[in-house]
Amino acid sequence: MEEGDSSVRRWEDLDIDILVKILQSFDLFELTSGLAHVCSAWRLACSDQLLWMTLDLSILKSNYIKIPLEPYVYVDCQSDKTLTSLLKICLNLSSGNIRTLIFHYNLYVSDDQLTYTAERCPRLKRLVMPAWNRIKKTGICRAIHMWEDLESLTMPSIANPPYVMEEIARSCKNFAELKIMGPCDMLFASSLVSFLPNLKVLSVRCTLLSKSALVTILDGLKKLEVLNISHCVITEDPPPAPKKILAKLDDSILEKASRLHKFLTCMSDSCIMCQRSRNDEGLMRWYKYEEDLWKVDEVRSLAI
Repeated sequence: MEEGDSSVRRWEDLDIDILVKILQSFDLFELTSGLAHVCSAWRLACSDQLLWMTLDLSILKSNYIKIPLEPYVYVDCQSDKTLTSLLKICLNLSSGNIRTLIFHYNLYVSDDQLTYTAERCPRLKRLVMPAWNRIKKTGICRAIHMWEDLESLTMPSIANPPYVMEEIARSCKNFAELKIMGPCDMLFASSLVSFLPNLKVLSVRCTLLSKSALVTILDGLKKLEVLNISHCVITEDPPPAPKKILAKLDDSILEKASRLHKFLTCMSDSCIMCQRSRNDEGLMRWYKYEEDLWKVDEVRSLAI
């Protein structure tokens, strides 16, 4: 065709809706590799809210080593820079539209990175962040305080849960779903009952769970509708008493759970996940297993 022919269409003239549809097939690294700088039309398409309802950073892991003192991990500087750079690009393009934010269980976010993210995701509804090693009490509370619309949280087991539950109760009035990736003891269970009595969905799958904590949850969370304890190692007595692992749930537990809409359990000797939980003594070593196994949950709304 001759130069200047009006029938020649340029990429920047492509309908925005079509361009957005094309961009939806790109992965995160492709989407943030500089496409937004091609032209103003592409910049507009790359910032479309359809692309940024979910920011899934589970494809990214920290390069770290374990250390004997808190925070128990040391993250390589370049690894930190990579995450910071990616967050800046994504959060700039998303224009505050992110509703779901997912981190890998081996992605160790710092306080500064979390605060930067929270300030630019004011409408967040779901957070999946299984690693809190480098986040201080003030950091997580500051972030939760900014997330008034937060409804769902996937978090690790922590030594002092009351302060987190209290901040959620104070700041997140629509909070309804919690997944704990780690042991659930009496302190954790009583914290839930004290601060989150309106909790509707709780998953503590593949972990160490004391019978007393389970009873506390069933008795205390009156509005709970769904409880997932699949593949848990359930112990009869809390420490320091000798640990006795239950082979099945007794009738008193089943009676208490009968009011729930769904009570998800699995304690089968033939179940691979139950075997893995027992072999890991209720402290799942996810790195030993299939890459995305940690994302699985019998509760559909908590699966990734």
